Amino acid sequence: MQLDIQTNGFSLTDGIRDYTKRRMQFALNRNDKYITRVQVRLADINGPRGGVDKRCQIDVSLASHNDIVIEDTETNLYVAIDRASERCSRTLTRRLERMREFSHETVTLPATEE
Repeated sequence: MQLDIQTNGFSLTDGIRDYTKRRMQFALNRNDKYITRVQVRLADINGPRGGVDKRCQIDVSLASHNDIVIEDTETNLYVAIDRASERCSRTLTRRLERMREFSHETVTLPATEE
């Protein structure tokens, strides 16, 4: 799994990078064989004005299906990372369960009378 972390509005510190990597590995490690790339975008929307403006956007590229995009905005960047990674984990698990469910279904055609 390739992990790319980008920031907008502030510089990426080692602490934020390490925290984001740990959270993403914990959230996605179980299903990482289906993931080709993860891109995390962290942003401070309002800058020094403050408020609910720390955004974490996660884009998960899957090998054979559509991407998963999750976004969360909070006052604390670490909380935004936590919530977005948890939602990403749940969404990925649900999507993979649906894929497995549909792959096991068999289509039966109605019998034709001759």
